[in-house]
Amino acid sequence: MPRIAWHSACPARLPPYYGYNRHPGRVRTAYRCRAYPDEAQRQVLARTFGCVRVVWNQTLAARQARWHAEHRSTSYAQADRALTAMKRDPGLAFLTEVSSVPLQQALRHQHAAFQAFFAKRARGHLRCGRL
Repeated sequence: MPRIAWHSACPARLPPYYGYNRHPGRVRTAYRCRAYPDEAQRQVLARTFGCVRVVWNQTLAARQARWHAEHRSTSYAQADRALTAMKRDPGLAFLTEVSSVPLQQALRHQHAAFQAFFAKRARGHLRCGRL
């Protein structure tokens, strides 16, 4: 009998410190699957992940520089405009070769992480001087 890449559904349990209101009768399910990309798809994925990493690091550096210089946070709209400027930069022209959706999603994730941190909802936030 051949092995199937899909695994059975299992309930996805969130730790209680997330603070989500969960309905006692509702069960969240998650499915695990595995992808087997061919060589061309591997190259596209590697290029996309590399560009996401560049955008994340460039935006993080800009956020930190702005915070240290002006003590002001960076909004998602400002980060998105910076992404457009990065794509126009000749040194970062390779960012135009991949889809803009993962690049923008990286900005959204970073913005959400910073908002959670400053709202003291982040998992790694310092509480009472320790993690």
